[in-house]
Amino acid sequence: MTAAEESASPCPDEVCITCSDAAARVTVLRLLADGLATVDTGQGTEEVSVALVTAQVGDTILVHAGEAIAVVRP
Repeated sequence: MTAAEESASPCPDEVCITCSDAAARVTVLRLLADGLATVDTGQGTEEVSVALVTAQVGDTILVHAGEAIAVVRP
């Protein structure tokens, strides 16, 4: 990471303190308007963006920083 990138980053370390740079496995419960979905996190529900993936209700998706980055296929 360059010095300019480090100063612009909200995370002071190599690993993001907000999300630990890890994607979470969640299940799509409902598709909403504008590329959003309600998902089951295993600890409750959250609204996330599914604009970058083709997800359907019932799919398991990987979410990082509120954005679905992959659909997990069996």
